[in-house]
Amino acid sequence: MEQKKNAFIKGLRDGVPICLGYLSVSFTFGMMCTQNGLPFWIALLISMTNLTSAGQFAGTALIIAGGGYLEIAVTTFVINIRYMLMSLSLSQKVEPRMTTLQRSLLSFTVTDEIFVVAMQEKGPVTAAYFAGLSFTPYWGWALGTLFGATATSLLPAALRSALGIAIYGMFLAIIVPPARKVRSVAVTIGIAVVLSCIFQYVPWFAGLSSGWKIILCAVIASTYAAFRYPVDEGKNGEGAAA
Repeated sequence: MEQKKNAFIKGLRDGVPICLGYLSVSFTFGMMCTQNGLPFWIALLISMTNLTSAGQFAGTALIIAGGGYLEIAVTTFVINIRYMLMSLSLSQKVEPRMTTLQRSLLSFTVTDEIFVVAMQEKGPVTAAYFAGLSFTPYWGWALGTLFGATATSLLPAALRSALGIAIYGMFLAIIVPPARKVRSVAVTIGIAVVLSCIFQYVPWFAGLSSGWKIILCAVIASTYAAFRYPVDEGKNGEGAAA
């Protein structure tokens, strides 16, 4: 019991930096929801049942724009499919004693940042450690959404406008460093950008909704990269950078 307690506390400490980062981004999400007419409790419910920044922003934007169910479902699936790959990888590192129920419950909290920290943990990842690692980021994401949704009316217009671009800054911070180091990443991003511009400005594609544009850009760019830059397992993935 003492060992589980210590593992949980260690997970809590490791999750604090993630929690602090999530507060600012989820604050922006909550603000976006209420500015577009959604009640604060809907914004909070979305964050507590999804825990995915890009998927939430894209899915909620489609809801606000009146997108169809299929469009919303496919868009969020394409954006969040990476979590399936992360979970498969992480399942090889968790301790064998972790039950199916524990794996199912904890898999809900797998995010990019939580995955990276868990994979860097020395030795097998225990259920107690992963529960602690997930606890603070989860509630940081939820509370940030609540604060953003309820405080929007109290903030000056200039500050609301500035916070509105925070999500774009976060995405740039994620993609620019690897793009500078790995050619395959830069090419994939470039293809997605070019496709996005084509779908946005070429009149022939004017009938496509924003959701289907996202889907097509993601699928085409990632499919090209998968065939053009296959991972060389013998080099631990370094072949993809060639």
